[in-house]
Amino acid sequence: MTDSAKATYAAAGVSIEAGDEAVEKLKPWAARAQRPEVLGGIGGFAGLFQLKLDRWKEPVLASSTDGVGTKIAVAQALDKHDTVGIDLVAMVVDDLVVCGAEPLFMQDYIAIGKVVPDKVAALVKGISEGCVRAGCALLGGETAEHPGLMASSDYDISGTGVGVVEASAMLGPERVRDGDVVIAMGSSGLHSNGYSLARHVLLEIARMPLEGHVEEFGRTLGEELLEPTRIYAKDCLALAAEAEVRTFAHVTGGGLAANLARVLPKGLRARLDRGTWTPAPVFALIAQRGRVERAEMEKTFNMGVGMVAVVSPEDVDRALAVLTARHVPAWVLGEIEPSEEPTALVGDHPRF
Repeated sequence: MTDSAKATYAAAGVSIEAGDEAVEKLKPWAARAQRPEVLGGIGGFAGLFQLKLDRWKEPVLASSTDGVGTKIAVAQALDKHDTVGIDLVAMVVDDLVVCGAEPLFMQDYIAIGKVVPDKVAALVKGISEGCVRAGCALLGGETAEHPGLMASSDYDISGTGVGVVEASAMLGPERVRDGDVVIAMGSSGLHSNGYSLARHVLLEIARMPLEGHVEEFGRTLGEELLEPTRIYAKDCLALAAEAEVRTFAHVTGGGLAANLARVLPKGLRARLDRGTWTPAPVFALIAQRGRVERAEMEKTFNMGVGMVAVVSPEDVDRALAVLTARHVPAWVLGEIEPSEEPTALVGDHPRF
């Protein structure tokens, strides 16, 4: 074999140099998302987090892993990569907080066809911003170049988060009582679920351009679809500190009814009134352009409710005041009642 014919890693499609450059570019963003418990910095073989055990009597660790789904296809089509990292953090930390856990740290994994340092740095910028909003640290991650497995412009991201909650303060179905009140927290849009259906309807059936202005949105379709997922972690923790919260439910894939049913005990259901809110225009547009039935919409999308809290009836006003002060749209959605049936949605959405 001649020198010119010798195989190299770079010739196979993997550039160690590009990976090193990406690490240097993302370091400032990773440095933003820190907590005092973090030891060392980016670049080690493992992220180190010193748990301050004196804060808890019986600490319970909670963990969650998730991704962003096909919302990434919109980011790739628009070549805008600095917001889907916020979605990634939201999907993880807002699952952690359901049981009352405070998110401590996140770790990310980026699989990419070809490492473009600026693109990787943009992805980490979003993840860092999400961690700042959630109050957790970005403890590290991995970027893997996959030539031959992925197209050079393709990537996917996932993340794992760890939180902690006092054993005696854990939230869940066992705390829920007949007569408790369900409070809704408004979503910022589609969040990160249902994008396969949304893209099929809006881009394939309706043939709407991502760059086109949509009057109902007051911005382009692409800007609407890339609106970052609202992160509720800090708001939920603040609410639990001020009011008697029984449990939370993060509304993701499966919709409002199915996700709330996951945190209710046998013999009780949530009776929710559709008439208490109007879903954002994006939901009506998908339903109309795709002739999507209501049941399909409600099991695919959050329909404008991204998180719910089940609270003691005595603490409803206090809970609403806490959320309003934190600029979280919130309203009474329904109540808990005896039943062996699943969560019930009653009434109709006004102007939907």
